[in-house]
Amino acid sequence: MAMQLNGGGRGVRGRNRPLAEINVTPMVDVMLVLLIIFMVAAPLLTAGVEVDLPDTDAREISEIVEPLSVSITSDGTIFVQETEIAYDNLVPHLQAVAEAGYEQRIYIRGDKGATYDDVAKVFGRINAAGFNKLALVTD
Repeated sequence: MAMQLNGGGRGVRGRNRPLAEINVTPMVDVMLVLLIIFMVAAPLLTAGVEVDLPDTDAREISEIVEPLSVSITSDGTIFVQETEIAYDNLVPHLQAVAEAGYEQRIYIRGDKGATYDDVAKVFGRINAAGFNKLALVTD
């Protein structure tokens, strides 16, 4: 009269089998938190002047130094960083920045609605003043 203690013949292996499922819930939670963080932080990383940039196929430029940007709005207003500058004061302002030690590229951000003439005049004026590291910013 032997009594089976292992659960009716299924054996010990049936009860203690390793769980073969992958729990992705923690990964999904982390990814959603990161998505929210990047959605909140992304608008803070853009430049201060609202400019509707044109789309191109150019590759992205990555630099770590704070870039100097000259923005031209659709009505022809010129901004250096977030400061409005008159066309005649643009070169003296940039020369003062260069004397303070800025040697990096100057980024020109022309609004999609700005005339080609306005953007070309600003580009040419900056180049004629001796600044050779110029770049046009696009989306």
